[in-house]
Amino acid sequence: KSAVRFLRANAARFHLDADRIGSMGASAGGHLTLFLGLTAGIPRFEGDGPHQDQSSRVSCVVNYFGPSDFTRIYDKGGDAALVLPQFLGGDVKHAMKAHVQASPLPWISPDDPPILTIHGTKDPLVPYEQGVWLTQRLLDAGVDAELITLSGAGHGFKGKDAEEAEAQTIAFFDRHLKPKPATRKLLVANHGKGQEVLLMEWPSGKVLWSVPNAGGHDVQALPNGNVLLTRDSKGQVVEVDPSKREVWSYTGAKRPITAQRLPNGNTLIGDTATGRVVEVSPQGDTVWNFEDTSMGGNKMRAVRATPQGTVLIAVEREGRIVEVDRAGKIIWTYQADPIRKPYMALRLKNGNTLISHAEPGEVIEVNPQGQVVRSLGKDGKLKMAWTSGMALAADGHLFLSDYSARRLIEVDAEGKVVNEMREIPYAIASLDVP
Repeated sequence: KSAVRFLRANAARFHLDADRIGSMGASAGGHLTLFLGLTAGIPRFEGDGPHQDQSSRVSCVVNYFGPSDFTRIYDKGGDAALVLPQFLGGDVKHAMKAHVQASPLPWISPDDPPILTIHGTKDPLVPYEQGVWLTQRLLDAGVDAELITLSGAGHGFKGKDAEEAEAQTIAFFDRHLKPKPATRKLLVANHGKGQEVLLMEWPSGKVLWSVPNAGGHDVQALPNGNVLLTRDSKGQVVEVDPSKREVWSYTGAKRPITAQRLPNGNTLIGDTATGRVVEVSPQGDTVWNFEDTSMGGNKMRAVRATPQGTVLIAVEREGRIVEVDRAGKIIWTYQADPIRKPYMALRLKNGNTLISHAEPGEVIEVNPQGQVVRSLGKDGKLKMAWTSGMALAADGHLFLSDYSARRLIEVDAEGKVVNEMREIPYAIASLDVP
């Protein structure tokens, strides 16, 4: 269990998926792997090793001819009468309680992980019946369990039996540990170490393409297959094609932290250094602009246009969202009370506004009157630390970046977590769904 906690705590370091850890063992190792799978969350078996904040639960278990019931092994269990008293402090008559507690069978519960047992019918040390009893008890408890019977096999597999056991093991692990096939792609702006925009498969996280962004904050997938991104520390907004060639750029802002290509072909840019929002044509000419120096000094974060043609500006350091019309007039304001740090606001089709917050991480849906009608992320599995970027997919699913927790999350229309990646090696400021 300490080893599992270590792996989970260091998943990012070793490039592991902390939610997909399986275990396997044979004989005495089968006994250990069964206990690992069957006693998740039982304090007496957790030990006092490091990383106690991590779960020792595994996703699935493969057991090769491990014993399941020590109280019924003496008559057929080969050397059981010799070894079990040394292990348990007495034989079954004098240490019955220890025999029961050390047997996997009594610890079975409905929340156990899937378990595959592979056992030979001619096992002279751990009788085949031990695997039958185990599997039947698991099935009775509603656990996903399977017994592969190798006719004539003994204690330890050889030749074709070994090949069959290996094939069954790999197939089992594939079913329960293999990432789901990519159903989407995500485009993310890594503001942290690495400093690049990444196109990745979702939910596997496999990186398909990347381009340097100098630690920029924003990214957008364009209909033509190109990518719009900010390199705000360099004062650049650039469009790159799939071959990473720059096909458009704008350098007229001091620190362009956010950018959005509009349906009319123009680009909306927010300059956090000056508090200026500008819409520029493909030729770089100013079409419209709004400036409020009180939003400068690095207070501004994401800027997004609404379907009505207005612009939503997140003023992070002042805990507010302002909506500006084409005349440069502020027509709507949402003020967080107490002041929190909003990163982005998106206008929904129903007229409400989604706002991502930090400290703690949360996404709220606010109606035009400024009332919070829905909240995501304060508790439960979705609990977040610092919610930054958001992106709405066509099917209504919402993609979120939990920036400081190094986590990417997909939730459905009801707010239920559908997929997530934890302990990712990126600091994702913004994201988009191509």
